[in-house]
Amino acid sequence: MSRIEELIARSQAGDRDAGEALVTENAGLIWSVARRFLGRGAEAEDLYQLGCLGFLKAVEGFDLHFGTQFSTYAVPKIAGEIRRFLRDDGAVKVSRGLKERSATVKSVRNQLTAELCREPTLQELSEKTGLTPEEIAMAEAATACTESIQKETGEDGFTLENVLTDTQTEETMVEKIALRQAIEKLPERERTVIKLRYFHSLTQDRVAKVLSVSQVQVSRIEKKALHRLRDLLA
Repeated sequence: MSRIEELIARSQAGDRDAGEALVTENAGLIWSVARRFLGRGAEAEDLYQLGCLGFLKAVEGFDLHFGTQFSTYAVPKIAGEIRRFLRDDGAVKVSRGLKERSATVKSVRNQLTAELCREPTLQELSEKTGLTPEEIAMAEAATACTESIQKETGEDGFTLENVLTDTQTEETMVEKIALRQAIEKLPERERTVIKLRYFHSLTQDRVAKVLSVSQVQVSRIEKKALHRLRDLLA
């Protein structure tokens, strides 16, 4: 087993140090993908952080027994995470073909999960769909769902909707108070945490890894940002 495979196995088993080592040792790969998206309205450091997120998702989903080179699988995940961020801001559109492929993968994943009573491996998904691991990674990364502003998150049950308003529907609220514009007024670190938590489905622990801070710090930053949003939109 190579060093990278050993680190992947350790990371998948819950070893945070192994995950951090993988990010550090593959910073060049992540930057090479992130640079492709420069000039599209996002800062280079934000692109890199999103690339790190995509990389870590690739680590979590990689099947060590499939025989595919990890970098080949990781690149679409890294690019897909950045594309999804830019797409949320209206900069990138997902093709119909990619959406259909993603729907196929999701359907097969659900089917195999029911049949096997566990999450299917990458090899099993590939065999069932006829898609390569890279195609599966690209489809899932580019079209992954974002969290709703109504979803509770954090120990105190925070939701963006509850923080911003107690009475309006999500659709009316977003139209009236321009949620995205308010988020853009937050300090950079708070803005990044809110976007990663609520628009990119990350746990506080995963955000902590991306930002190289503790989970407690992320929790504090998130709460501060939510209270600041309330003040901005009062």
